[in-house]
Amino acid sequence: MTQLDDVVRLLRSVLGDDLVGAYLHGSAVLDGLRPSSDLDVLAVAGRRTSEDERRALRDGLMRLSGPRAAGGPARPVELTVVARDDVRPWRYPPRCEFLYGEWLRDDYERGVVPEPAPTPDLAPLITMTLHGDTALLGPPPAEVLAPVPHEDLRHAIVAGVPDLLADLESDTRNVLLTLARVWTTLATGTIRSKDAAAGWALGLLPPGHHPAMALARAAYRGEQPDDWQAHMPQARALATFMADEIHDHDRPRAEGRPV
Repeated sequence: MTQLDDVVRLLRSVLGDDLVGAYLHGSAVLDGLRPSSDLDVLAVAGRRTSEDERRALRDGLMRLSGPRAAGGPARPVELTVVARDDVRPWRYPPRCEFLYGEWLRDDYERGVVPEPAPTPDLAPLITMTLHGDTALLGPPPAEVLAPVPHEDLRHAIVAGVPDLLADLESDTRNVLLTLARVWTTLATGTIRSKDAAAGWALGLLPPGHHPAMALARAAYRGEQPDDWQAHMPQARALATFMADEIHDHDRPRAEGRPV
């Protein structure tokens, strides 16, 4: 049984007949998993969840996911659960019922139970899910999820930039690659993988920013160690440059002009 099978089995055991569908998104549906890629899964429930159900999902995923998985190191799992009526018809910001990711594990091991909350990040996530059109369980995603208006997608990805910049020191590679993805989406109207977004950015970045972006891309591919100790000044400069580009691309929308 594969790790994805285990995730679907956990969802079925917790949500039962109220599990409408489970869908892949992220790297798996864009251009393939890299050594450090998460398994990104969106689950749609026919109703909102209880605290006991969220606790059961949290505990099950801690056994299945990441370097501290019960059966030995495994690929990290990012699981998002939404209630169908909270995302169809679409409304902004959408509500997320449950989120699990390895960056949250320390909190969860201390007993924190994920709580439902408005989550703008669902806009790009649902857009990727619809684009990927890959059901692990249930009907095709287009039968379950409503498309996200482009303006809501733009608003959501720009709104997340300050939090990304705050995490630069602790999660340098992913922050740089995600900023590249945001910049790409604003400039081209498409969501690309982190790898493809980095390649797109390298074609536009001034030469002085190439080394930091190339390192982030190579570390994501598993071609170089993800070590930023000697490269943080370059990483900070690159992050600032891309944040400025994102601001410039978003300014016409913010000022009410056509984009």
